[in-house]
Amino acid sequence: MEKQKINYQKILDSILSGIAIEKSAAELKAREPCGGTATAYRKPSLLLHACCAPCSSYVIEYLAAYFDITILYYNPNIYPPEEYSRRLSELQKFLPQFPAAFQNSVKLVVHDYNPQEYYNAVKTEEEPQLAEEAERGERCRRCYCFRMKHAYEYALAEKFNWFTTTLSISPFKDADKINAIGKDLEQHGGPQFLTSDFKKCSGFLRSLQLSKEYGLYRQQYCGCIYSKINTENARKTHS
Repeated sequence: MEKQKINYQKILDSILSGIAIEKSAAELKAREPCGGTATAYRKPSLLLHACCAPCSSYVIEYLAAYFDITILYYNPNIYPPEEYSRRLSELQKFLPQFPAAFQNSVKLVVHDYNPQEYYNAVKTEEEPQLAEEAERGERCRRCYCFRMKHAYEYALAEKFNWFTTTLSISPFKDADKINAIGKDLEQHGGPQFLTSDFKKCSGFLRSLQLSKEYGLYRQQYCGCIYSKINTENARKTHS
């Protein structure tokens, strides 16, 4: 029997609708004649793991009205170091220029870059066949899990209400695996995982538009050395 496909966008719509209703109710109470003791509405906090500026652009634009967003740039998978630094620099340059980010006080946290952590997580040295996989395979699943687990642990320690990742905006990423990992992490307590498939509702297209509008550098491969080699080999084959 074929597994029923989950509509992650419908789930996200429901979550955002609930937050909008809570905001409206809080603002209405604050305007009541006897509502002087009501505290000002505060958006729930969201830790957003991000891999680059282009992928962050649409997601920030989409979610900033609902959440107090902190971006976590944690990507030890990116190869080489110059590419890692370029993507980080692009994100740092973009945020102060992007109205949805600076008007909503989107913050950026950068964690250490230690590529060996990535290799330990995906275990390509022990299982060399994983190096040859196309995107969406087991190597990628382990990479999603590794970075999302780090994001979850930071969100837990810093008492965020929610956590999620921009990864699902890419057509080359497996939203089923990303959301399954997030929901599994959520079971350990602390922040809730924000279910999503950001490529939907023209999200990926919008990220392309924003990248063009702000002149953002768009990388030609996912990030790791294996995706770089596979992409370069594919180009040679089709050239």
